[in-house]
Amino acid sequence: QVQLVESGGGLVQPGGSLRLSCKAPRMITSTFSMFDVGWFRQTPGKQREAVASITTYGDTNYAEAVKGRFTISRDNSKKMSFLQMNSLKPEDTAVYYCSLGQGGSNDYWGQGTQVTVSS
Repeated sequence: QVQLVESGGGLVQPGGSLRLSCKAPRMITSTFSMFDVGWFRQTPGKQREAVASITTYGDTNYAEAVKGRFTISRDNSKKMSFLQMNSLKPEDTAVYYCSLGQGGSNDYWGQGTQVTVSS
């Protein structure tokens, strides 16, 4: 199995910021660069939601709910993707997952990292 490791989650007050990281420690750089990266989130009892994605070429896409607040990026040399989350709202509370895929698929998933936005 491809290993993906998310980190950076935690408890933050509304209006605060967090930066999530996704790393593929066992993957070589050239292989990582061939995958699109997606960030998803899920709250218990709710369907998983696509948050942001970045292609192998660097094209980005965002869910309307996070547009203007979240920024996805990638550093292929580090085999990593980042999700910068600003102006956080309570409704952003969820477990956030990183995925790698090709051709619109989400083939590999990390274990998730908890983000809690609360006063």
